[in-house]
Amino acid sequence: MSDFDEYKRLGEPEKKEKSGIWQTAVGLQQVDGLTPSKYLIEIAKQNIEGEITIYEVKERLNSYYKTKPVKAEGDRTEEADKVSARIAEILSEKTFTFSPAEYITIHKRLFTGIYKFAGEIRDYNISKSEWALNGETVYYASADSIRATLDYDFEQEKNYKYQNKSPKQIAERMAKFASDLWQIHVFGEGNTRTTAVFIIKYLNSVGFMVTNDLFAENSRYFRNALVRANYNDYKNNIYSTMEYLDCFFGNLLLGEKNVLKNRELLVKIDGDAK
Repeated sequence: MSDFDEYKRLGEPEKKEKSGIWQTAVGLQQVDGLTPSKYLIEIAKQNIEGEITIYEVKERLNSYYKTKPVKAEGDRTEEADKVSARIAEILSEKTFTFSPAEYITIHKRLFTGIYKFAGEIRDYNISKSEWALNGETVYYASADSIRATLDYDFEQEKNYKYQNKSPKQIAERMAKFASDLWQIHVFGEGNTRTTAVFIIKYLNSVGFMVTNDLFAENSRYFRNALVRANYNDYKNNIYSTMEYLDCFFGNLLLGEKNVLKNRELLVKIDGDAK
C-alpha cells in the first residue's frame, strides 16, 4: 500500500486526483534509485487535504533543507523531495504545448538548483551503465546532433495522423515516440523523469488521463523498457525491442493487464545473463 492509498478509498474527486499526482511524482524518483523523505510525504498529505498549497510545499522544503545539517556524500534525498514537489506542481497544471521548448522547460523546472545544467542541452557525449544491460550502455545521440534530432522527432510526431488508427496502434505509436525522445538523452541527467512528465502531460492533452498507479509503481520497468527499446548487440544476438514498452503503454492506455517484471528485461546470452 502506498502512502497515499487512503485518499483513493475516500472517493473525494479532488483528493483522489491530488493523491494520484503525488503518487506518480514520488514513484518517478525510483528511476534513479531515489526515495523521498518522510517529511515530503507528510507535507504532500497536507497539500492533498487542502491545508497548504503546492507553493507552500515547495517553500517548506526550501526552509527545511536550509536548516538541515550537511548531507552525507551521495545523499540525494533533497533532490528526490524537491523534484517530487515540482513534478506534482507541473502535473497539476492544466497547461501544455507540444514542442521541444516545453520539453526543455520541464527539465529546467524540475532540476533548477539541483543540476547546474538544468534546462540546457548537453554539449558533450555520454554513456551510462544500465542494470538491464549488465553494465553496458545505450548509444545516445551525439552532442552535435541533439537539437536537430529533437526537432526531427517532434516534427514526425506532430505530423503523424492518429485519425482512424486503432487503440492498439495509438498506444504503440505513443510508446515509439517516448522511446525516440528518451534515446536522444538531451540532458546530462534527469532524462527519464523529464520524458515521463512530458509524456504524461502530452497524453493528458489529447484525452488520456494517465496520472495513475502505473508510473508510480513501475517507473523502474519504464526506464528498463526504454533501455531495451534502444539497445542492440548483434554479435550476441541481442536486438532492440519495443515488446516491453508496448506492454507498459498497453497497461497505461488500453487497460491491459500485462505483467511487468524487471527481471524479464535483463539481457541474456545463450540463456545466461550477460
